[in-house]
Amino acid sequence: MATAPDETGDAFTERQQAVLDAVLALMVEEGGDVTMTMVARRASCSKESLYKWFGDRDGLLTATVRWQASKVRAGNYDRQRLDVLALRDSLTRFAANWLGVISSPTSIALNRFAIAQAGARGSNLGAIMLANGRFAIGERIKPVLEAGRDAGLIGFDDSETAFRSFLGLVGRDVQIRLLLGDRLTLSPAEIERDAARATDQFLALYGTGTAGPVSH
Repeated sequence: MATAPDETGDAFTERQQAVLDAVLALMVEEGGDVTMTMVARRASCSKESLYKWFGDRDGLLTATVRWQASKVRAGNYDRQRLDVLALRDSLTRFAANWLGVISSPTSIALNRFAIAQAGARGSNLGAIMLANGRFAIGERIKPVLEAGRDAGLIGFDDSETAFRSFLGLVGRDVQIRLLLGDRLTLSPAEIERDAARATDQFLALYGTGTAGPVSH
C-alpha cells in the first residue's frame, strides 16, 4: 500500500505535539499573536525547551503550521492495482480532511494572523504558511493524482493545474467566508457530503471513463 508523500507530524514527539496544540489554542484565544513566554506558560515547559526543539519564534510557527497541515491526508491506495473506486476514496478522504481543517477555529485564527502579518516588514509568517501549508499539501496529493493518470483513470497535462482545480471544487468559497467572519458551520456529515460531491465533480471533469481495476 502507498500514500502520497506526507509530513504527518510523526517527526514531533508527543510532548512537542502537545506544545504545538497549545500554540494553536493560544492563537484562537489571542488572535494569533503569541510569544514564546505565553507558549511556555500554557504548555508547562521552559522557554529553553522551546528554543531547543523549534529554534526561534519562526521555527515554532513553522512547526505549528506543519502540525496543522499534517492533519490533511489522502487515503491509502495501491498504486499497482488502482481502480476508480480506490482513487475516489483516496481523493474524498483528502477533501474531507482538508475541509475539516480549514473550517476549524485553529486554522481560521492561524490564517487570519498570517494575512494580517503578510504586509508587515520582517514577518515571515506568510511564506511559512505557504511553504508548509498550501504548497506542502499540494505535494502530498499530487502523487495520488499522478497515480490515477498513470492508471488511465484521469487525464491531465499538469499536476499543479489539476490539483488547483480539485482544491477549488472542494473549497468553493468556504475558507474566504470563514476568514471574513461568516458564521458558517460545517457538520461532519456536511463535510463528508461536500467532499464526495467535489470528488465526483473532479472525476467528471478529468475522468477518462475507465471504471475497472488497472494493474501494471
